[in-house]
Amino acid sequence: MITYLLSILLLVIVAPLLLSYIKAIKMIMLYKRPISILQGYRNFAKLIQKETIISKESSAITLYAPFLILSPLLVVMFFLPPLVKGSYYVSFVDAFTITGLISLSTFFLMLLGLDSASSFGGIGSSREAFISALVEPAMVLTIFSVSLMAGNLGVGQAGVNLAQNFPKEHMASFLFAGISFFILLLAENGRIPIDNPETHLELTMVHEAMILDLTGVYLAIIETASSIKFVIFTSLFASLFIPFGLEFSAPIAMLIFFIKLFFIATIVAFLEVNTAKLRLFKIPNLLGIAIVFAFLSLITFYVLGA
Repeated sequence: MITYLLSILLLVIVAPLLLSYIKAIKMIMLYKRPISILQGYRNFAKLIQKETIISKESSAITLYAPFLILSPLLVVMFFLPPLVKGSYYVSFVDAFTITGLISLSTFFLMLLGLDSASSFGGIGSSREAFISALVEPAMVLTIFSVSLMAGNLGVGQAGVNLAQNFPKEHMASFLFAGISFFILLLAENGRIPIDNPETHLELTMVHEAMILDLTGVYLAIIETASSIKFVIFTSLFASLFIPFGLEFSAPIAMLIFFIKLFFIATIVAFLEVNTAKLRLFKIPNLLGIAIVFAFLSLITFYVLGA
């Protein structure tokens, strides 16, 4: 149990580091002076010291929404596959529960954007709803498909089964599911080509539009929630689609796991530098590809057994 709680704490601590690492890698690729990978922690410390100002037009929703956005994501952290062999883990939580909790967090984020009574907040919320409606079914299908290949619908148990006995005979289905989930990782975390996390242009921003009126502690909570969501998706990808390292001793297994997280973050940074952001009405084409690959994974598994 101590190892279980320690691994969750480490993931929460590393979450801002991953996003700062992505920014630093992007700046290096663009031949700019990189920011410190500790910048995420500095931003958090700076924000909690700032005054919290709330719009007069907003209601009590703005007071509670940041905590309601963060809470479901913290609950999901307890349902992730274990990082260390022999560690305690929750084995019975399936794809529907995890997707539902992440969607609940997104719902409160959209509600926060609408409550600000600004045109930007409404635009961001409508765009987020548009994207989430396509992401959620693909995510359920993808995780469900991988769970079937692992022989258990519980996500935690599926991660353990894949690490112990990787289904090489289902490599085609596994590859289709991996492609689908990586697209969803980009979409749910507002990364390029779905959204640009660094822009403040009203014609392109999605996530930033919903939190444009926040400052101080509330903005710090929202930024923390964003980093935790990213580490949830990268952890799921590392556990389900790069399932090795669990067989080693605890320190080595944790080291391998965090190396996998930074490897995924490096790929995200590389794609963001070399890919342009899609127009809003082109986004369904990309998310449609994720849904198609998720269906292909299931069909290939059931029909061809590959």
